[in-house]
Amino acid sequence: MIHSPQPASAQHHGHASDTRPGAAELRAVRRASRGLFGMVFILSVAVNLLMLTGPLFMLQIYDRVLGSRSEATLVALFGLVAFLYLMMGTLDHARGRIMARVGARLQDTLDARVFRASMVRMARNPNDRLALTGLRDLEAVQRLWAAPVFLALFDAPWTPMFIALIWMFHPLMGALALGVALVLLVLMLLNQRLTRAPIEVAQSATLGAERMAGQLRAESEAVRALGMQGAALDRWQQARRTALRHSLDTSDRGGMFSAWTKTFRLFVQSAMLALGAWLVLEGEITPGVMIAASIILGRALAPIEQVIGQWAAVARAREGWANLAALLSQTPALPPRVALPRPRARLSVENAMVIPPGASRPVLQGLSLSVSPGQALGIIGASAAGKSSLARLLIGAWPLATGRVTLDGAALDQYDSDTLGRYIGYLPQRVTLFDGTVAENIARLDTDFDHDAVIRAAKRAGAHDIILGLPDGYNTPITANGGGLTGGQMQRVGLARALYGDPVLVVLDEPNSNLDNDGSQALNGAIRQLKSEGAAVLVIAHRPQAIQECDLLLMLAGGAVAAFGPRDEVLRKVARNHTGLLRPGGGGGDPAPPQGSAPQAGPSQGAPAVMRTTYPGTVSGMPESQAETSANDLIIGTPPKGST
Repeated sequence: MIHSPQPASAQHHGHASDTRPGAAELRAVRRASRGLFGMVFILSVAVNLLMLTGPLFMLQIYDRVLGSRSEATLVALFGLVAFLYLMMGTLDHARGRIMARVGARLQDTLDARVFRASMVRMARNPNDRLALTGLRDLEAVQRLWAAPVFLALFDAPWTPMFIALIWMFHPLMGALALGVALVLLVLMLLNQRLTRAPIEVAQSATLGAERMAGQLRAESEAVRALGMQGAALDRWQQARRTALRHSLDTSDRGGMFSAWTKTFRLFVQSAMLALGAWLVLEGEITPGVMIAASIILGRALAPIEQVIGQWAAVARAREGWANLAALLSQTPALPPRVALPRPRARLSVENAMVIPPGASRPVLQGLSLSVSPGQALGIIGASAAGKSSLARLLIGAWPLATGRVTLDGAALDQYDSDTLGRYIGYLPQRVTLFDGTVAENIARLDTDFDHDAVIRAAKRAGAHDIILGLPDGYNTPITANGGGLTGGQMQRVGLARALYGDPVLVVLDEPNSNLDNDGSQALNGAIRQLKSEGAAVLVIAHRPQAIQECDLLLMLAGGAVAAFGPRDEVLRKVARNHTGLLRPGGGGGDPAPPQGSAPQAGPSQGAPAVMRTTYPGTVSGMPESQAETSANDLIIGTPPKGST
């Protein structure tokens, strides 16, 4: 029912992919309602035939009742007309209700599919426009299908029939009706052409303003603390005014066409009356035909006028249909996966290359590593070395360009995404919670969660006592920004969420960035317990305390492996103050081990340390000699060649 060119968003971002698979998927959903469409078509036939009730009544009044002066005929005709109008209203209401349900079925059928596709694309690129507008596009199509203007598409085929009926009254009247219809069609095409660009620009500007408002709301605390409210408000208002200006431009153009179309239609109805009156004076038609022709002309032009008046909604739905086709084509539905057994924690990465979505250069290349059950791998490196990119690869958020990543011998894409998610625990660099209770957040929003598993995960994360201290314990409602929780508390709840369900692989991205010393000890205890249970743990760290329980250490530089091996061996190669790190108070909290022996794990007694990625020379203004003996910083130099 809706056809559209290449979506503007796809054109804007240069997507040249084939949208036919997504369009075919949408058509399949539409075909599922073809029975209801057929019913609406039949009802539309009846409604449009009943639309002739008024003109035929006028014809009979002028040509029969007034001529015969028969009151009985008038009463009979009026009773028949009342019944026919009652039927017309009932059938018109029925087809509107049916179309509203067809639109609801469309949205209900595609909601999950579009949501999943949007989530996949958002995980790869948070600014992906197709993903940002996916659900809005679906709602735009649903609203159009449920709107009266959509029924005008079923009424439009009757326009030629009504014109033909007028032609049967008199050729001159038919010629006038045909000419008027052609003029309105030209106006409709002009309306489409002249409002297309303003509509697209207005929608883009509105989306930008909404996105900025969301960002400012999410960071309202920082905006207020930094005195940015005035500047932020100015930028937001500028974006809103830009969107409003383009919306007004669109409204002005659409309103102009709508107003002139309505005026033109009223004028030509009067012109039809004038032509009919002249033909009556010439004795070629009766007065009843004159009135009937004017009414039928108004009915013939109504669908075109309605489409022009509601063109913004039609255009938005057409763009939404095209965007959905592009979104579904670029994110095809995966076939059902064979349910693999719960994997063992054997992680293997072989010659992996990762290119971020929308980028052309790899952020990881030639990366190979393996982690066995019961091992913890620490990942260090300078900023932009590829640490978080590796985390996104391991949790399945970013695809491989080349290489292979397996969990217990099976490639990650062999697992269903929800199933894989149950086997993986992930603590992102920036913890975000969701609207719900603390327990629901730990249970990953599962409505039928295991209460014992939630409490067990909270205890492992050292969050149980903290949660009990909240106003309503595990039932305390929280919001996306924590809803009163501190940064450290949010991180502990996020860690508990990562540990929920006893995952076999746990990926922690800077897990102690907001933790105090007690929190760091709880984190290390959780890692120790995970290792004892046979899980594999990957810790992306900027603080030495975070790698205290790690058996292996991976250093990334420029997206490639700079060093990989046992923790102490790698530290001796890459950390110029490695001896200080292994002394009491040196961030590790343990005595320096004998040469060649591994340190014993133990809680840190020193203050939380900060990992500094530096190069030979000075560190934060310190001479190199002092930097090398700094005990609370992990000072990384250039690793020796062949250290990998």
